[in-house]
Amino acid sequence: MVEAIVFDLDGTLLNTLDDLQDSTNYALKQCGFDPRGYEEVRSFVGNGVRLLIERAVPQGTDKAQVEKCFEIFTKHYDKNMENKTRPYDGVEQMLEEVKKRGYKTAVVSNKYDSAVKKLVGERFGKYIGLAVGESETVKKKPSPDGVWAALESLGVKRESAVYVGDSDVDAMTAKNAGLRFVGVTWGFRDRELLESLGADRIIDNPSELVAAVESFA
Repeated sequence: MVEAIVFDLDGTLLNTLDDLQDSTNYALKQCGFDPRGYEEVRSFVGNGVRLLIERAVPQGTDKAQVEKCFEIFTKHYDKNMENKTRPYDGVEQMLEEVKKRGYKTAVVSNKYDSAVKKLVGERFGKYIGLAVGESETVKKKPSPDGVWAALESLGVKRESAVYVGDSDVDAMTAKNAGLRFVGVTWGFRDRELLESLGADRIIDNPSELVAAVESFA
């Protein structure tokens, strides 16, 4: 029986891509680099913002310049992370239903911890009280550390939890953490990839989540 649902954030609950692209391109411009297109940035996300910047800068950029670009990005994103970011259609209704059913919930994201806590608190605070992001004490996904820390705080065993996400990193995280994985197709990756990764369930609309979770023995 499932007692807890652990969610990814970007591409699962929130469409953050426009703000991530804006901050990426602001940083690239400040460093004298060409901007990146929407689909390029979409393909770069999922492994944390540091790797996003490492992928966005021109190949062969020296480490000092990458670090400068990353710092500019972070300062810009801290102030502009909610300009265009919105929950995906149906997500709030889904979370309301999850709450009614009595599931414990958490978010575990590769975004840096302060941003995760801010976004989750402001957008979903009445549904989700626990948010874990990358920090010095929590390794980024696909390490299971964040998921395990969340489950410990919730008081739930691995076999009684599922992980919900949209990407290959999320599928690997669930596997590494020993959780079943529900893949969502409205985020940053497509159904074909989720199928190839062996997702336990795949859903196309947030309204399908509760039924998918309840289908697990």
